[in-house]
Amino acid sequence: MLTLHHLERSRSQRVLWLLEELEIPYEIVRYQRNPKTLLAPPELAAIHPLGKSPVITDEGRTVAESGAILEYLVERHGNGRLVPQPGTPEQLRYRYFMHYAEGSLMTPLLVKLLCDRVRSAPLPFFVKPIARRIADGVGGQFVEPNLRRHAAFLEAELAGRTWFAGDELTVADIQMSYPVEALLQRGRELAGERLRAFVERVHARPAYQRALDKGGEVFLAT
Repeated sequence: MLTLHHLERSRSQRVLWLLEELEIPYEIVRYQRNPKTLLAPPELAAIHPLGKSPVITDEGRTVAESGAILEYLVERHGNGRLVPQPGTPEQLRYRYFMHYAEGSLMTPLLVKLLCDRVRSAPLPFFVKPIARRIADGVGGQFVEPNLRRHAAFLEAELAGRTWFAGDELTVADIQMSYPVEALLQRGRELAGERLRAFVERVHARPAYQRALDKGGEVFLAT
């Protein structure tokens, strides 16, 4: 049987959502983050050498990386669902957003998370002002301008469309859901009306709700 190695509050929630959308049999092996470091436990390294999640095993295959897993699942088990027809404008948009989610959008979001943690980290009094000044500089000069540019781009891309590839939900929307939700969590003031509506549509999906019930919250509470 297909097995999802699911790390709490991680990208593997997207895989869980797709599995629920496809309604195929699967089982979950759950892993907890280290409460101090928030890193994945060493047990995951027994499944994949990098020791990260998401990872799936299926018919003797081990597949890692969320985008690769989503593509594998929909190609092997989707029966044509959640993927646009070849040669259409929707397929081109689908392919773009499948790569854009992690290739472009997640980078400034991760840097923002690191900067926020540096600002709040318990540091020696003589180090804290320097660390905060560096975090503020990176945030002001790199993170914020880039996130504003991405948010404006995504707002424009959703104009006249229900989902990122078109009017039908695709795997690209599942791939995009994690960074868009991260954007709303870490910089809600940057997200416009269309991005907030996109997340509301995601949350309204019965399969998403089932994935949430099985996998837990997607992010740490702010």
